[in-house]
Amino acid sequence: MHRSIAPAGRGRHMPWGVNKTMSQLAPLSRRLAWYFMLVVLLGLGGCGYNDFQRLDEETRAAWAEVLNQYQRRADLIPNLVNTVKGEADFEQETLTRVIEARSRATAIQATPELLDNPEALARFQQAQSQLGGALSRLLAVAESYPTLRTNQGFQDLRVQLEGTENRITVARNRYIEAVQRYNVLARSFPTNLTAMLFGYDPKPGFTVANEAELARPPAVDFGAPAR
Repeated sequence: MHRSIAPAGRGRHMPWGVNKTMSQLAPLSRRLAWYFMLVVLLGLGGCGYNDFQRLDEETRAAWAEVLNQYQRRADLIPNLVNTVKGEADFEQETLTRVIEARSRATAIQATPELLDNPEALARFQQAQSQLGGALSRLLAVAESYPTLRTNQGFQDLRVQLEGTENRITVARNRYIEAVQRYNVLARSFPTNLTAMLFGYDPKPGFTVANEAELARPPAVDFGAPAR
């Protein structure tokens, strides 16, 4: 007499106790998964992830303000040049230096790639510094021209430019401080591990996240006769 043997896995049922145990383990596994996710989230917070997010936004906002002031200065220079041109014997070399310096400064676009290129960023800053120096020279030379000293349009522009230079200095200092806070976090333990894990590299001395080119301002000639 032959006995039929059922193939393994067929016609057999798991013992009742095993089924009960597995059904109890399923919600336990889900709870463990939630606990694991909670530990990961708490670990990210404790290792500076949220701080990196906050400081990164701070540095971007601080640099955007620096760019705003650079653009304001670029907007004012053509008006100043048109006014000075009305002075027949004004030093042409000084005037030409301002025009050329502004052209170099506005030719460099502050793209996001500039953030990761210290050399390009240094060229950008050098161009802005040269523009500031040429502009300071022009304003100093203009003091020796009585006609310009009594030109209200020129004096108004002078006040605006001097105020803009002061705002540039304040904005740059705030940006430098923001970068320092970010870099300390990126280089300190254990937050440097978070930086390596998520790619938060130290920032160069100046960083920018503004794609807009310094705009070309409309020409306004304050030397033109009033209507």
